[in-house]
Amino acid sequence: MRREHQGLLALLIVVAIWGTTFPTMKLLSTQLDALQIIGARFAIALVVLLPLWRGMRRAELRWGLLLGALLFIAFWLQTEGLARTSSNRNAFVTGLNVLVVPLLAMVVLGRRCGVMLWGACALALAGMVLMFHEDAPWNLGDTLTLASTLFYAVYILLLEECARRNAVRPLRAARLAASQALVMFAASALLILLRHGGLGGTLGALRGLGTHELVSLVYLGVLASVLVVTLQAWGQQRVDAVRSAIVYGLEPVCAAATAWLLIGERLGASGLAGAALIVIALVISQLPAPRVRALTREAA
Repeated sequence: MRREHQGLLALLIVVAIWGTTFPTMKLLSTQLDALQIIGARFAIALVVLLPLWRGMRRAELRWGLLLGALLFIAFWLQTEGLARTSSNRNAFVTGLNVLVVPLLAMVVLGRRCGVMLWGACALALAGMVLMFHEDAPWNLGDTLTLASTLFYAVYILLLEECARRNAVRPLRAARLAASQALVMFAASALLILLRHGGLGGTLGALRGLGTHELVSLVYLGVLASVLVVTLQAWGQQRVDAVRSAIVYGLEPVCAAATAWLLIGERLGASGLAGAALIVIALVISQLPAPRVRALTREAA
């Protein structure tokens, strides 16, 4: 399997798991606030990743701390937004990375994106617009989620830069995940102390969770944190940031499917059409340019 295809498969797994986190965190947000959810899930992740601190290289720690800071801000804003809007809307606004990443790459890095890639971005955006089917006006939750999207776009580009600068001696993805988990847990714990005046209330809230909620937290901590952060770092060493953003555009599709199964949020005909457009955009974004031209000639 080609290196790029391996990275693409890893990122598809990331997106599939991401999609399940929206309704899961939506359910938890009725009993825990955003900081408590982040702190609890990354405390679990930190325990799982603890053995990897042995033998960590300085570059892995340095890059992990920087990436973790960006990831914490993005997670915090997204989770605060999710508590104030539906999981489908939250997933759609998060999916705007499809356009934010290439725009940032063009404006900040001076990078040029091919016509087909921009076409794939446009298709993915159209798909997400169709999935954004609810009639309620834009709200504070949507604004917070949009702010998180900007930070996450910077995170995606920084992951690519991390891979580029360490191409000779690649950083180990699991150890990058461990140092990121440390930042996520430490930052959330500090802000919980400031917001709640101590950890007592958070510990009490965690003790009051039922079995279903505890299982959800373990799922978020192990699969949605340890596995996802590791696979994302590994995958983006093989897939560039702009194409990665197209893959991440599948997130609203996975989120909508999980929201329908778990909490009864449903998509209508336009939402299903939007999901199809996003899948088509993903396929187009991964086709090499000569193949795209050949398909165009065959269609003509």
